[in-house]
Amino acid sequence: MENHNNATKFILLGLLMKEEMKVTCFAIFTVCYLSIFLGNFVVFITITYSHLIQQPMYYFLWHLSIIDPCFTSTTAPRMISDLIDSDNTISYNYCMTQLFAFHFLGGVEMFILVLMAFDRYVAICKPLHYMIIVNRQRCNMLIILAWLVAFWHSVAQLFLILRLPFCGPNQIDHYMCDSKALIKLACTDTHVASILVIANTGMVALATFLVLVASYIIILYNLRNNSSEGRRKALSTCVSHIMVVVLFFVPAISTYIPPPNAVDNDKEFSVFYAVIAPMLNPLIYTLRNAEMKNAMRKVWCRKLFFLFK
Repeated sequence: MENHNNATKFILLGLLMKEEMKVTCFAIFTVCYLSIFLGNFVVFITITYSHLIQQPMYYFLWHLSIIDPCFTSTTAPRMISDLIDSDNTISYNYCMTQLFAFHFLGGVEMFILVLMAFDRYVAICKPLHYMIIVNRQRCNMLIILAWLVAFWHSVAQLFLILRLPFCGPNQIDHYMCDSKALIKLACTDTHVASILVIANTGMVALATFLVLVASYIIILYNLRNNSSEGRRKALSTCVSHIMVVVLFFVPAISTYIPPPNAVDNDKEFSVFYAVIAPMLNPLIYTLRNAEMKNAMRKVWCRKLFFLFK
């Protein structure tokens, strides 16, 4: 089918419709956005300049601290500016670029969370083979694989939307360009496109989440053979991972599993995995982790000492 596309720009309706709440939300989300950069910067520097960078779990966390600000930056700056800006138009090309970047970096983040669960599974269930299975070369290969899989996922998502004709209303009921919101504006039958979006994003997120839940159940089952101290330490780490996984995956599944014509809570759900989860990740991984807290004290005390020496 030939794509008759008359759209050159779209209008983002934004997160809120009530004018009196926009200034307050602008201040709140600005603080959240800056907190994401600050928190992940602290994690990044702490791991980079400590012995933790040699450990696979923290090596994956180091990558996550890079991805989190990048992922949030695909949507948060525009969402924040639109709260106080009267011009909410976005060009077609910019819209498609945002769609690709959001799914690309979101996919990388999702697969890094999978790698962190894999690391914990091997560490607890196969401790004698841990350093052989999760060596640095294999870690690098898994990270590259995560980027490649996320790239092809976002290419498929972009190609799906590019094939849709937009020749009618151009108001997107969202604060960003996302596939489900764009499908509603297409002037053609979108039944197949809706199914493909659910399969490409919703079902992938759901299947990944179920695999993660199964892996943590196996981990918790195997912990019964550990000493009380080892069990306490492993539980502390696993609980942190589970909290991050739930914060990211549950809202994402709630967004992409329902069809586009279902009750629309996509905007509210997306704030959780696009802003709230990246903001809380550094807190969850540091406040519940004794190794991270000790490394932070050593690294930042040393840096402050040399700064004021």
